[in-house]
Amino acid sequence: MISPTRHSFVLARDPLSPPEGLEGAVAAIGNFDGLHRGHRGVVARAQALAKRLGRPCVLLTFEPHPADVFAGRPVIFRLTPPDAKAAQAARLGLDGMIVLTFNRDLANCPAENFVREILVSRLGLSAIVAGYDFRFGAGRRGDAAFLAAEGERLGFAVEIVDRITQDEEGSLEAVSSTATREALEKGDVALARRLLGHPYFVRGVVRHGDKRGRLLGFPTANIALDPSNRLRHGIYAVTIEFDGVIREGAANFGRRPTFDNGAALLEAYVFDFSGDLYGKEVEVAFYGFIRGEEKFESVDALIAQMEDDCVRARAMLQRR
Repeated sequence: MISPTRHSFVLARDPLSPPEGLEGAVAAIGNFDGLHRGHRGVVARAQALAKRLGRPCVLLTFEPHPADVFAGRPVIFRLTPPDAKAAQAARLGLDGMIVLTFNRDLANCPAENFVREILVSRLGLSAIVAGYDFRFGAGRRGDAAFLAAEGERLGFAVEIVDRITQDEEGSLEAVSSTATREALEKGDVALARRLLGHPYFVRGVVRHGDKRGRLLGFPTANIALDPSNRLRHGIYAVTIEFDGVIREGAANFGRRPTFDNGAALLEAYVFDFSGDLYGKEVEVAFYGFIRGEEKFESVDALIAQMEDDCVRARAMLQRR
């Protein structure tokens, strides 16, 4: 779902005080790109602790990705840009997400200052839950043991989640954000779905295009993806959610080599739909890879292939 329905979800960016509704929250802290099955173990522990304490539970995360800041340029294929991460956090039943701007100042902040000035004074957290490998502060001095000691000294609870090797879906040995990115770069959205524990999805606002799809008989919803996106160019079986309704379709992500070989764009064709989607926020979830993007010798050949793509997409989506 694009919008959470179970409860009101609070999204706060660089708050100077505890956001309304998140006072005294329990926070799962980390980057959590993808919110994959391994991350869910940390989130679940935070939710269990919040329930015991009678507190709200939040995701505390950082933007932009620290690797981009240290490199001085975008280098990470973001599985969940901020809007997608917030949407998935809401689906997991969290009460909110707090986003801290990651920059050189934050990177150079001593670990003890980060805990005292940000976690305690600014955010007023009652508890922190982190993975065993979480590091923070200047020189990455802050680690699990340091966080636990600071919690005892300053009066907030700390739980450190050891490496999780199994969940209800099986082994977690191969699960990581890196493995998921590699799968998506190959177009293997089925593997990405197994690693994430949910379909890979993107979100965006439908923009006006050149109307070529309409002329071909396949009007599409055109969405510009995050510039970091390195999903393999090609045709996919997808679902498209808008106005609270999930519909099936087929989507092309690529540069349209038959026509202009322009900037990469996601073009989603919604089956059995004739309405106007311009300006709407949509979510596109990927269920199957059909073929790579290719250049056709004629428009008629392209249309014939698109018709076949839609047949294959419908068959894939029946199995989802």
